[in-house]
Amino acid sequence: MSLSRVAVLAAVAVTLGLTSAPAVARQAPPQTVAAVAPPKLIVTIVVDQFSANLFNQYRSRYTGGLRRLADQGLVSINGYQTHGLTETCPGHSTVLTGMHPVETGIPANDWIDAATGKEVYCLAAPQNHLAHGRDDTDNGPVGPDQLRATTVGDWLKAVSPNSRVMAVSGKDRGAINLAGHQGQAFWFTDGFGLTTYVEPGQTAEARLAPVTAFNTGFKAWMAANPLTWDYQHDDCRARAGDWTIRGQTFHSVLPPAGLKFDTSPLLDEQTLKAAEYLLDSQRLGQGATTDMLGVSLSATDRIGHAFGTQGPEMCEQMYRLDAALGAFLDKLAQVPGGALVVLTADHGGSDFVERLHQHGYPNAHRVDLAPIATINATLRQRFNLDANPLQMGGSGLMVADKELRSLPDPLRTQVAEAAVEMLRAVPDVAFVETRDRLLADPLPDTRQPEMMTVRERMRLSTVPERSPDIMIAFAQAANLGGRVGGTLAGHGTPWEFDRRVPVIFWWPGAHGEERFLPIRTVDIAPTLAHVMGVPAPKVEGRCMDLNGFAVSDCPATESTPAR
Repeated sequence: MSLSRVAVLAAVAVTLGLTSAPAVARQAPPQTVAAVAPPKLIVTIVVDQFSANLFNQYRSRYTGGLRRLADQGLVSINGYQTHGLTETCPGHSTVLTGMHPVETGIPANDWIDAATGKEVYCLAAPQNHLAHGRDDTDNGPVGPDQLRATTVGDWLKAVSPNSRVMAVSGKDRGAINLAGHQGQAFWFTDGFGLTTYVEPGQTAEARLAPVTAFNTGFKAWMAANPLTWDYQHDDCRARAGDWTIRGQTFHSVLPPAGLKFDTSPLLDEQTLKAAEYLLDSQRLGQGATTDMLGVSLSATDRIGHAFGTQGPEMCEQMYRLDAALGAFLDKLAQVPGGALVVLTADHGGSDFVERLHQHGYPNAHRVDLAPIATINATLRQRFNLDANPLQMGGSGLMVADKELRSLPDPLRTQVAEAAVEMLRAVPDVAFVETRDRLLADPLPDTRQPEMMTVRERMRLSTVPERSPDIMIAFAQAANLGGRVGGTLAGHGTPWEFDRRVPVIFWWPGAHGEERFLPIRTVDIAPTLAHVMGVPAPKVEGRCMDLNGFAVSDCPATESTPAR
């Protein structure tokens, strides 16, 4: 190792507060000191349901923070969530762990406990409580226990206990996955402001202390400002229209019917205000050590589900998110010790099928579940069962009794295999396989994510004991469900519009650079660890050189992926 490299790495340790200045510090500093100085603040922004398609669609129209990131940042438009079940919890779990859902243990937003038939939320922690005093709200008691991998924040805390690791979101699963096991996670809950989880031996007052003043101000703001959401841009107004969805009329206009805080741009705007509050009140990036701040922005996802992605609602959301991120980046540019920002998404998304059908996709339609009912009747007769064995659960099909408890083996396996053979003949089913057969497959090489087969993608979403008995993916133009006033559009598929996400690195003074070759969200964690000089465990992702910001070049990658 050269002396200059030793000096750089030693400087990282001093910055993190790990050691005193070494003797090699007497050497003349590199000519570009700013380029090798690690930042005092790492900010991870995850925009929920922000597909690469949506980013590219509005890229030329952004004028605020997203324009700054696009023009000045290191932009990878071909970022990938490599797994098949592209939902919020598993997607978030990949970003700061460097691992796929098969290793993080988070295959979906929820799954069915095969022994009890009860639904298990992806971050369920029944031993905890919610700090706002209502365990019957949100997703109930939560915590990071279900996450089987550690995060960059955990790696940082292991070597620098005084570093602060915090995250804020509109959703618990957004905040907790970014905060990791050792950080502090806060998310919005109705009628209260920011809440968090309380572990045994802790008090709600202490856990909420970092955001108590923010909550006071937020409640006053909510009381003084009635909810409003109207047009600010003519091109968004032009997208208004009426659509017939399952026999009901959906008026795609602003303000939308049933306007709520958490299905409007206000949610992201206030989440970024909360992030600014934590930045100032906790003096993040202003101490002797490096800090981390995670920001998961949930409004794009909730608007996409409720209104689709191609109407006036998402149009105005894109403009307002852009503006709010601009103000946030202005704050980050003032951090004395420097800040590094990475922005990505937990998954992509698609528009509702009725509008897709009119916009040039004649095959777009709602899935007819009648064939599954027919298959259930056949299975009942063949195996002499007293209830339908195929039950929806955990983003797939469970082979279970009427209480959703798993059928005993070998009956469960026999029913599952028979069901798969029949499901393969259903036109809307693009992929189907039993969990056990997928688990028998080796883990795929994901270094070329665009070349992966659907089976390989689904393998990365298959977790023993948590995944459903039958893993299934419907055709690209076929959507489940759909109800006016509920969910009109969704995600969760292995198709490109749900897998492809932007990955952008930015720091004050950065110069724009475009990267078109595919990268993965699992590559973010080892990259951030390298920038901070923090040792990382063996992960699936690879370190990426940031050209002028990283303290040194990334180490050479292995010829085969980590296993």
